[in-house]
Amino acid sequence: MRARPLWRLALFCGALLPSALSAQSSGVGPSLGTPAPAATLEDLDGNAVDLLQYTRGKPALIEFWATWCENCEALQPQLDRIHDAYGDRVAVVAVAVGVSQSLRRVRRHVEQHEPGYPYLWDGKGTAVRAYDATTTSVVVILDAQGKVVYTGVGADQDLLGAMAAVAGSD
Repeated sequence: MRARPLWRLALFCGALLPSALSAQSSGVGPSLGTPAPAATLEDLDGNAVDLLQYTRGKPALIEFWATWCENCEALQPQLDRIHDAYGDRVAVVAVAVGVSQSLRRVRRHVEQHEPGYPYLWDGKGTAVRAYDATTTSVVVILDAQGKVVYTGVGADQDLLGAMAAVAGSD
């Protein structure tokens, strides 16, 4: 049997990959239409909390965030506008990843910026693994039934448009 060059296998696999990812432009996060994964994190006081307790019964936006993340900083105004526009009708939750930042640094950020929505600490990477958030600025939007309806990554996401499609506009 003759060995085939690896580039041919890579080309074949690469040809299959885009169709598998066509439902999600980001290639990260849980699959669209699936229930949101459960994950136990900590609030900023160190208490264990269930991420889904913040999202039950209403559309929700979850961002995997870090103080040092420039993309996250660029997305911040959209998160603030979503929170201001929809109030308690939607949940906005920032999950602070435990990579190159401390809980103390996250607390200081929240105190300085007073976002009005919860920041949770994922020091053990539980939510990162459950949500396949392989980088920061990953955003997952859930509908009111807790199903994943949007995933994205990076600074150029239209979160206002994605949330309006899920929650309706005011």
